[in-house]
Amino acid sequence: MTTSPTPDTVDPVVTALRAVTTGTDAELAGLHARLEAAATGDLDVAYRTVDSPVGPLMIATTDAGLVRVAFAVEDHDAVLQRLADRIGPRILRSPHRLDAAAREIDEYFAGRRRRFDLPLDLRLSAGFRRAVQEYLPAIGFGGTASYAQVATAVGNPTAVRAVGTACATNPLPLVIPCHRVLRSDGSLGGYIGGLDAKRALLTLESAA
Repeated sequence: MTTSPTPDTVDPVVTALRAVTTGTDAELAGLHARLEAAATGDLDVAYRTVDSPVGPLMIATTDAGLVRVAFAVEDHDAVLQRLADRIGPRILRSPHRLDAAAREIDEYFAGRRRRFDLPLDLRLSAGFRRAVQEYLPAIGFGGTASYAQVATAVGNPTAVRAVGTACATNPLPLVIPCHRVLRSDGSLGGYIGGLDAKRALLTLESAA
């Protein structure tokens, strides 16, 4: 007896294919695998979802490198649509192309990795926001910095709010560690994945 996946585990591509075919789930999955293989090297964005202690994370890559990490609260379907609008419409779930990223994320949550060694595609940010995001990995594992300290470090001490915006729009949370940036009074501030996720990441790093 074949058990159908629940709606939130159905690949969007399989869902689309089901609309035009009456094949079984296994047949559709095989068709997806053939589509994935045929599309290798001809995609704008490849993506997959990985489980984590802070919920399912969608990770996406281009030929240049990892371009997006998205929390469930961001709505993965909406994130994929924005990637299609910003980068290109040829998007396909392609887990194997993200094996290295998935492995490093697993190692991070297992306490075996303190920094990520992945090629990054930062095209979704520009100007001051990108400068802030490029600086953030300098805040070491287990460390924190205030928004004001980051503003000073990137050469614009008065741009505290702009640093907050750069953190809030960081397309690669976790990998680019905006969770390590706090308010000057030590309170959490905001976080794209929600304050519970930010608190969990800081707790994980402080315990390692």
